[in-house]
Amino acid sequence: MCAPASGPSPRGCEGRGPRLAVAIRLEPAGPVRARLRVPGDKSISHRALILNALARGRAAVRNLAPGADVAATVDALAALGVRLEHENGGGAARTVRVTGGGRWCSDASLDARNSGTTARLLLGVLAPRADGAVVLTGDASLARRPMARVVDPLRRMGAEIAEHGAPGRLPLAVTGRQLVGRAHRLPVASAQVKSALLLAGLAADGATTIEEPGPSRDHTERMLAAMGARIGAGGAPAADALPGSAALRLDPGPLQAIDVEVPGDLSSAAPFLALAAAREGSEIEIEGVGLNPTRAGFLAVLRRMGALVETELDAAEPEPQGSVRVTGAPLAGTEIGAGEVPALVDELPLLALLATQAHGVTRVTGAKELRVKESDRIAAIVKGLRRMGASIEPLDDGFVVEGPTPLDGAVFDAAGDHRIAMALAIAALLARGPSELEGEEWVAISFPRFFEELEAAARGPAVRGRA
Repeated sequence: MCAPASGPSPRGCEGRGPRLAVAIRLEPAGPVRARLRVPGDKSISHRALILNALARGRAAVRNLAPGADVAATVDALAALGVRLEHENGGGAARTVRVTGGGRWCSDASLDARNSGTTARLLLGVLAPRADGAVVLTGDASLARRPMARVVDPLRRMGAEIAEHGAPGRLPLAVTGRQLVGRAHRLPVASAQVKSALLLAGLAADGATTIEEPGPSRDHTERMLAAMGARIGAGGAPAADALPGSAALRLDPGPLQAIDVEVPGDLSSAAPFLALAAAREGSEIEIEGVGLNPTRAGFLAVLRRMGALVETELDAAEPEPQGSVRVTGAPLAGTEIGAGEVPALVDELPLLALLATQAHGVTRVTGAKELRVKESDRIAAIVKGLRRMGASIEPLDDGFVVEGPTPLDGAVFDAAGDHRIAMALAIAALLARGPSELEGEEWVAISFPRFFEELEAAARGPAVRGRA
């Protein structure tokens, strides 16, 4: 199944993120049957740390996501004066105890590394709280990603944010000021933008209301409500809003720290579920995984394409979680439009792969957000799958795939993107010959042990050594 190329792998250096380009050899795999757990949810981990840092009291965040993105948030909060106590060893601790309150200033720049969530949420934290100017930076990839979608509405609330480089890009200097709550109407549904505005609104003068053109991940709202925030429906959406539009209102006020048990990350489970869905005779069950409806669009599409998907709920509040089992079956092409994209945006590269094994045409539109992720994910997945012989055409905001098409082994690269690395690794397991993937180390962003778990699930020599 899988195998690294030359030079030492940076796995285990999750706190610093990938540094070396490494190629891994992947072998085809037959039907798989496995039961496993995946790391803690990355999105929930970021929010549990940040919100408890803003709250009164002390709380434990358990099953914290182990990847480099969450490590960036941990280190940034520590630099801002938040007290963080690690259990089970250093930055890779599965439990972090957070004591609310910090200096909200730093003697050095805050480095968000490759984490867009860290950067955008901290903009909302710092805008009303930073003691002096705090400079927020990131790596070369993050510096290319747009921040104006957060900066502009924060400025309309009165935030003082100065660019130290290209307009709307990192590095940015944030100086704390009293903000004024206001109504925001977001042009694109975005959990990161919404969350940044809510974090700022907690300390604003007056209510903050947010309207989105459709539902986005609601982890922040759920956690805020559990911590005592005055948050709820913000009234009827505008007359010209799209169906499913959401309006949200937050009144400023204090939070009470709460312990958080982070469920498994459904986006980290998705590659294994895709592997099962693509092969008749395969079955994979993921235990203890998050089943939040605003994240579960991937499961709905798998069902629509013909895979057998079963879920069992173990807990409903504050975050739904339980187990999910996917059994392979013949797949059919499908249509995915803008209304579905927010609930499965991270899984779209995997759905492109599944479409190559499905009968008929699959069309994805309304996903222009993929162009400005860690990579241009539309270009990256189209390039990788074409090298394997797939019939896939890019669109400005998605792609069109015609299947089924047998996939051949190929040489491709992860484009500096953990989601692309995992999607292409699954593609390689479905191919008719060996493949080489350059950049396997990027999976450390969210799932440092991905290849070990993949090898165990396939019960074969997944890793054949470095190419």
